[in-house]
Amino acid sequence: MTYGALARDLGWRVADLTAALERLMEEDAAAGRPQRAALLEGRLSNGLPAPGFFLKLAELGLTPADPAAFVAETRAALQR
Repeated sequence: MTYGALARDLGWRVADLTAALERLMEEDAAAGRPQRAALLEGRLSNGLPAPGFFLKLAELGLTPADPAAFVAETRAALQR
């Protein structure tokens, strides 16, 4: 699902969704959980989250060498 589609479904502005997702990412990182925000796709990101997702990961001290593999592994972990 894209950010825009989720924002529309929730009746939120994309900026509000982004802020909520960043808080969720902080909570997931602090708890050692897989990043649930990885489930979303950027509109122009070939199935990956938007670039802001990876910028936030870097702020949290997470810098995957292979972003696509990180997202695939995270999505798989969330399906368990």
